[in-house]
Amino acid sequence: MFIIDEKDREYRSGDNGPKYLMKGPRSNFAIVQFMPGQDFRAHYHEIMEENFYILEGTATIVVDNVPHTLTKGQFIHIEPREVHYVLNRSGAVMRMVSTLAPFQETDKIEVENPEV
Repeated sequence: MFIIDEKDREYRSGDNGPKYLMKGPRSNFAIVQFMPGQDFRAHYHEIMEENFYILEGTATIVVDNVPHTLTKGQFIHIEPREVHYVLNRSGAVMRMVSTLAPFQETDKIEVENPEV
């Protein structure tokens, strides 16, 4: 058992990207934040499934070249091998929870970003 306060962790890229509250041994749990216009590289996982739950703002999540617009309170589940790309096309901050399981140290295959 452990307790972590989000304010004690930092986003990967200063004010954006994932902020991992837990990384392994069985799953990852992160808060992801994007400022307007920010994104991360399209990718897929061979083994891990990924979930996103929108806490604030609007996210465009492209899964296998199909864009989905999600807002606060919405959840999306992404299966292994489904290519996904997340971007913030809105004019406001977007924050979401990201979970990945089962934990793998390396299981991210980056691909070209889709045209959106």
